[in-house]
Amino acid sequence: MTTESESIPNAATTDSPPQVSLAQAFWFWLKLGFISFGGPAGQIAIMHEELVVRRRWISEKRFLHALNYCMVLPGPEAQQLAIYIGWLLHKTRGGMVAGTLFVLPSLFILIALSWVYIAFGEVPLIAGVFYGIKPAVTAIVVHAAHRIGSRALKNNVLWAIAAASFVAIFALNVPFPFIVVGAAAMGFLGGRLAPEIFKVGGGHGSANKSFGAALIDDHTPTPEHALFKWRRLLQVVAVGAFLWAAPMAWLVFQFGWDHTFTQMSWFFTKAALLTFGGAYAVLPYVYQGAVDQFGWATATQMIDGLALGETTPGPLIMVVAFVGFVGGYVKEVLGPQSLFLAGAVAASLVTWFTFLPSFMFILAGGPLVESTHNDLKFTAPLTAITAAVVGVILNLAMFFGYHVLWPQGFSGAFDAPSAVIALAAAAALFKYKRNVIHVIGVCGLLGVAIQWLPV
Repeated sequence: MTTESESIPNAATTDSPPQVSLAQAFWFWLKLGFISFGGPAGQIAIMHEELVVRRRWISEKRFLHALNYCMVLPGPEAQQLAIYIGWLLHKTRGGMVAGTLFVLPSLFILIALSWVYIAFGEVPLIAGVFYGIKPAVTAIVVHAAHRIGSRALKNNVLWAIAAASFVAIFALNVPFPFIVVGAAAMGFLGGRLAPEIFKVGGGHGSANKSFGAALIDDHTPTPEHALFKWRRLLQVVAVGAFLWAAPMAWLVFQFGWDHTFTQMSWFFTKAALLTFGGAYAVLPYVYQGAVDQFGWATATQMIDGLALGETTPGPLIMVVAFVGFVGGYVKEVLGPQSLFLAGAVAASLVTWFTFLPSFMFILAGGPLVESTHNDLKFTAPLTAITAAVVGVILNLAMFFGYHVLWPQGFSGAFDAPSAVIALAAAAALFKYKRNVIHVIGVCGLLGVAIQWLPV
């Protein structure tokens, strides 16, 4: 049953919705944690529909301003947006509740699915499902590059940034953080020298729409807790540093620096701080470390992990929990009798160290952001970073395509059935606009059918 606060208002509505208690917000954020499918674009769309259109907890303009800040940051922008809005509504407690519940359901689900995958992945039925899902994931990544590019590459300069980004990571093996820093610098300078080129923003639509009066409206004064204060900033930074340093110090003391748990925690701390542009852009960096450097997962397992991430709620970057589980399980970190426990602990650790910086960025930087509405100094670097991310995602699509279509390398046989599934998935996404989860489900069934066909 739809309540009054959830009914879709007329744009002329002038009465603000009733105040929202922290308990009411808790149940909404918990619900969001279980229904936030579709990657960052889908999650942002769900939050916009629920928070701007239906419930009117925040106005369109304030929602987009918060989103633009979150997109500039490294880490999962959808989760950071939830933290930001929860913080605006109910102070630090609200931000903690929103951000935690956005991730927690996904963590539990992924631990369970990762265990099924690693323990029973060789069972014909499970193997068939993943055989069909892999080419679907390749098509999904290509579609992501197209979707982001179509809204971000609005002129030749941005196209050039995307092309340079692709060449840098594909041909020159430039680390992704350097690509992001270079793009941000170009946007920073371009925003001053040629501001008209970099005014297209993040491509999330116009902020001129109105769905009626909101609790946090365009002209609502900044809440007292959201005003910048040096003392509060230092407190937040100190608490965040302690929450990072205490578990890291315990891991070093208990297991040593070279232990898998410690190395995972340190690596995913760097991933959280150095990777920009969403989950698809983070994956090349995670691949370099998890597959090439540490051997926590194989290239095939990375593709399977992304498939699991696509089919579960929560941030797509939760694929890191899969990587952690597989690494802890396969390496028997806690001994051969505690494989599941090792995987679950590793998944929990990498989730903690991946998402902790997101809380810090919002709780520490939010008060500054509240005073920067429509400031090109923030939106121009975002525009350039988004353009660069398109090139990085295209490189990721080629990487996945290579491993799916030539599983034994170019010297091996071409996998024609996988190519057919990939083309069918691409047609479903591009032409028929089908839901990602539907595409993955159908492709998984196709994979089972192909595996059961007589050779």
